Amino acid sequence: KFWSRLPKSDNPIFGLSTSRAVVLAMVVLMLALTLAVPLRTYISQRSDAAQVAAERQVLEEELRKLQGQNARFDDPAYIEALARERLRYVKPGETPFQVQLPGDYKEPEKKQEKETPLTGPWYRDLWQTISEPPVVPETTTPAPMPLAPIEPEEQGVPTG
Repeated sequence: KFWSRLPKSDNPIFGLSTSRAVVLAMVVLMLALTLAVPLRTYISQRSDAAQVAAERQVLEEELRKLQGQNARFDDPAYIEALARERLRYVKPGETPFQVQLPGDYKEPEKKQEKETPLTGPWYRDLWQTISEPPVVPETTTPAPMPLAPIEPEEQGVPTG
């Protein structure tokens, strides 16, 4: 009944009158606008899900590595080897040696501090030296000292 009240035109579009074509276009436009937001949300969530899946794979691989490393720490032989290597532990009765080859040691480079030239009135120079914090040189870790061989004590002869 609604369609019968609309005026008929002489130029049909897709077999419909102009007014019916306009109504159909408005309905299609409303459907497109209604579906645009959920479709955009769906596409963005799919990309987020793919990113999270890739991050999960990376984290699972890191977890496997850490579990393998944790299993190695359960082995007393591995802990002993680490203590010997990193902390230079020795067993009683062993003689520790550290070999240093010539040219192995490099003197750390010392940075030369440039003094800023003081120019201007004395009160401005004084304020500048007070207001700017002094430059602290970077601390460098010194090279490890070579270990001297430990002389075993003879039985029955106290030293000292």
